[in-house]
Amino acid sequence: MDQFIVKPLFGGDAISWYTPTNATLWMAVAAVAVILLFVIGTRGRAIIPSRIQSVAELAYGFIHKMVEDVAGKDGLKFFPYIFTLFLFIVFSNFLGLLPKAFTPTSHIAVTAILAVGVFLTVTIVGFVKNGVHFLGLFWVSSAPLPLRPILAVIEVISYFVRPVSHSIRLAGNMMAGHAVIKVFAAFAPLVLFSGIGIAVTPLSIVAITAMYGLEILVAFIQAYVFTILTCVYLKDALHPHH
Repeated sequence: MDQFIVKPLFGGDAISWYTPTNATLWMAVAAVAVILLFVIGTRGRAIIPSRIQSVAELAYGFIHKMVEDVAGKDGLKFFPYIFTLFLFIVFSNFLGLLPKAFTPTSHIAVTAILAVGVFLTVTIVGFVKNGVHFLGLFWVSSAPLPLRPILAVIEVISYFVRPVSHSIRLAGNMMAGHAVIKVFAAFAPLVLFSGIGIAVTPLSIVAITAMYGLEILVAFIQAYVFTILTCVYLKDALHPHH
């Protein structure tokens, strides 16, 4: 599991809040990649877009439609925040697939900050827009009256569990995929040490290739899932009685 160890960039073992680490390096690389794609890559704004401009426009339209469809037109004012979340996560996921790279989203410390940020944003927006009526989100008025207090407790617990599930889902999936690839990679050099490696090594290479392809898909899907859940939570804040 050494691929998930956070290490200082400039030697030593002590890590403080201000210490540059491999995690902060790859988060910065992800941020720079986003800037290169959406600032430099689209500054020409050609009528016939280049490939990089086409990718930027597709990503913009994809998330814009998601926010509008899930959170409604009221949610479009939060589009920059949601779009930034998606871009940071998807670039962090994909960059983590490069050899010798570090995947920040495989660490619960990173995903928890993102999830708590969503949780606080949604909660504050809910109370600012609806006041105490936001608490109606926890009161299931369509249920029989005797069951409503029980359901209210369940809804409150479910609401406060959101940031936990939101963060663990992303970190767990990214860590699991990388760990499986590492396990298969450990069998690849067997051909150099034993006769059984003649059969095991080709199988391990096929398994690594298949898992790598799956991880490319998972890298996008997990960014999509995190983003669409953010839109769902935002919808609850904007329209708690729906």
